[in-house]
Amino acid sequence: MPRRVMHGTVVSDKGDKTVVVLVERRVMHPVYKKFIRQSKKYAAHDETNRFKVGDVVEIIECRPISKRKRWAVVTESAAPGGAA
Repeated sequence: MPRRVMHGTVVSDKGDKTVVVLVERRVMHPVYKKFIRQSKKYAAHDETNRFKVGDVVEIIECRPISKRKRWAVVTESAAPGGAA
C-alpha cells in the first residue's frame, strides 16, 4: 500500500529533529455546498533540523518515531502558485 503524501507549511521548529506542519485542505460542506478550509497539524521528523518556520514542505507517512511522530519531511515543495 502506498504511503500518504501531504503538502503543508512549517509552523513550529522548536523541537529537536521535529517540525510541526500545518496541512490545509478544502472540503465541500454537506448542507450548504460551499467549500470550506479545514486544517490539521502534524508533527514530522526532520533529521537535520533543516526546515524553518514558513517553509512549504512535503511530508510522507513513515514508521512510528515517537508518541506523536508518524510523518517525516521528505523535501521542500515548490511555492504554491508556481512563483518562487
